[in-house]
Amino acid sequence: MNVADPNLASKREKLLSILAGYGRVGVAFSGGVDSTVLAKAARIACGPSAVALTAVSPSLASGEREEAEELARLIGITHQIILTAEFENADYLKNAPDRCYFCKTELYRQLERLAPKLGIETIVNGANLDDRGDYRPGMQAALEHRVRSPLIEAGLTKEDVRTLAREWGLPVWDKPASPCLSSRIAYGLEVTSERVRRVDAAEAYLRESLGIRELRVRHEANDLARIEIPASQLARLSDAELRAAICAKLHELGFKYVTLDLDGFRSGSMNAVLPLVEITLPGE
Repeated sequence: MNVADPNLASKREKLLSILAGYGRVGVAFSGGVDSTVLAKAARIACGPSAVALTAVSPSLASGEREEAEELARLIGITHQIILTAEFENADYLKNAPDRCYFCKTELYRQLERLAPKLGIETIVNGANLDDRGDYRPGMQAALEHRVRSPLIEAGLTKEDVRTLAREWGLPVWDKPASPCLSSRIAYGLEVTSERVRRVDAAEAYLRESLGIRELRVRHEANDLARIEIPASQLARLSDAELRAAICAKLHELGFKYVTLDLDGFRSGSMNAVLPLVEITLPGE
């Protein structure tokens, strides 16, 4: 593959070198753009010894498992599904700001148990350089379980990763970010299977009805749905018939109140109330 930008080409080669030095690699693989690029790089650098590992639980949005399976086939990397049990952890369910820590701890413990069976020497995740600018307690779990972040170690930003995905012919190069469904639930409001299913169904309905790929339904207290769509699309919801249909569907799903966020779509908006925390990773 030829990358036009010499700086990005250098980062790509550094990424491949880092992965090759890890030995047999297990990639925490969600099917998002970051982990897909990492899985592709691991397949190039480590050959058939690389393994992609996808966690499945109630917080995984509809269709994500199937997409991850298809992407693994496209890349040619060995793929294994892991059922994680974070919904059995009371610390996860109470949904404090460190919820992600308990989710990632469960994931990495599962991967550690599986590693000897698969001959995995190093577990890697798809965190990129830009991820350090948001509150991500899951990175602390990565540190505690010696999980490496080769995209960060190679100096790759989100834009770099998307460019590599496009150059490698990966269909997710322009896929919107798709964090777990639990991230849609307001901090302090208990995470339940019913609530994440409600959010999943609401977002699927809105994507189909509006033809918008990137949106969120935030589950606030008192069964209030706060809809975030791109600011450029807000005027569409002035149509009375469309608005009535959306409200009817979300009420049917169990939301008592339906609101539209006039600020528009903002990735990670639930973290606006939290202080920024930056974590130093191995290799930095």
